[in-house]
Amino acid sequence: MSLSITIIRFIRDRVIFLSLVFLFIGVSCFGSVKEKKDVKYTPSNDVYKLLIGEMKKVLDDEFRLWYPLSVDTVYGGFYSDINYKWDLRGAQNKFIVTQARHIWAASNASFYYKDNKSLVKIAKHGYLFLKNFMWDKEYGGFYNLVDRKGSPLKERGVLTKQAYGNAFAIYGLAAYYKASGDEDALKLAQEGFYWLEKYSYDSKYGGYFQNLSREGIPFTEDYHGIPPKDQNSMIHLLESYTELYQVWPNELLKSRLNDLLILVRDTAVGKKGYLTLFFNKDFTPASLRDSSTARRKSGLKSDRISFGHDVETAYLMLEASSVLGIKNDTSTIRVAKELDDFALKYGWDKENGSICDGGSINKSDNKVTITQETKEWWSPAEAMNSFLIMAEMYPDDPLNYFEKSSAEWDYIRDFLLDHEYGGWFRGGLDKAPNSRYAPKGEIWKCNYHTSRALINCINRLTDLDNKKKID
Repeated sequence: MSLSITIIRFIRDRVIFLSLVFLFIGVSCFGSVKEKKDVKYTPSNDVYKLLIGEMKKVLDDEFRLWYPLSVDTVYGGFYSDINYKWDLRGAQNKFIVTQARHIWAASNASFYYKDNKSLVKIAKHGYLFLKNFMWDKEYGGFYNLVDRKGSPLKERGVLTKQAYGNAFAIYGLAAYYKASGDEDALKLAQEGFYWLEKYSYDSKYGGYFQNLSREGIPFTEDYHGIPPKDQNSMIHLLESYTELYQVWPNELLKSRLNDLLILVRDTAVGKKGYLTLFFNKDFTPASLRDSSTARRKSGLKSDRISFGHDVETAYLMLEASSVLGIKNDTSTIRVAKELDDFALKYGWDKENGSICDGGSINKSDNKVTITQETKEWWSPAEAMNSFLIMAEMYPDDPLNYFEKSSAEWDYIRDFLLDHEYGGWFRGGLDKAPNSRYAPKGEIWKCNYHTSRALINCINRLTDLDNKKKID
């Protein structure tokens, strides 16, 4: 840990300590012993300001590092492969998910930076690559993977498409339309939605099939050992349709968004407190334990608990419910809280203060065990955001969500931020020290989770700071 980090942490902890001292002095002078036990810590404005200041600096560095470096001015879209020193290295194949995430991140940040025209221009650059190269002009839908020049690449010998990838394309396009007013981008997002409806949507059991052929034929059974439906495509379709519905209040879209919210909340999570990761087509859970040899050999950890996806889903469900305008949505609020609580109860690293990547449940005694102590960069970012939402909703909860959100920020600052070259390591250095030399950018890693979490937290902390001033 660098000296500057140590000083910053000391100052903030000293502010918290003094706030607690004065709080308990007041209680001891004017309250009873019982009242002492019931006192809950409320952060001071100084704490809010320290957190906001730290996060703003990291966010500014985030966009300074990614753009214009990642913008491919020769062939369009965004470079994928960036090494740990922020040098362009690698094949630079372009994945629909990461390309779309760049479009979304730049568009979303344009509002935070007060309509920064350069960010909207960057988002447009990405949109044009999706429109001209990644959209299949013959069969519709977005290709999953293309080379740097935009030629589709086969995976396992065939061209494929995925609901997950198409969802992110819609997500990015909707955000770009919101930032720019470009009607052609909205039209392409709508075409993507209708393509999913025609080919991926399951009219019998609901939900969407994840893997499809180029022509749009869904794989309704296992695809190379991968079950036909999964929580990851479900939650990001939920996220995508939430974004699209804000700019296109279509009735069919509203119906599908509502169905996805219920499906994620009541089926993927249900009464367990965590997400089931994979499903058969009828939404019975898909387990590796008693499944086919092909599925077992696939290496999928479908019986695993992903604490990062759990806390992210809590946020995405609340966002969808809000956009749908559901009043007093106690069911969604309850399940969102259960997801965060489960992650804190069973996935929390007490030593370094962050949720771990994965766990499993022993079917014989239902005991939860942490099986992956690592922390990929996106998971603490999502947790910080999700816990801060809970802190505002449940300020007196014994789990002390504000403390946990702040602890996630401490973890990010101490173990995930590269204080030499800038940016985020792929994994926290406490459990994955070699991440120091891992690429800063690749087809699965860009600035989507991180910039969203930082902007959301900065805005929420600013609101809490302003509210405390009024109180």
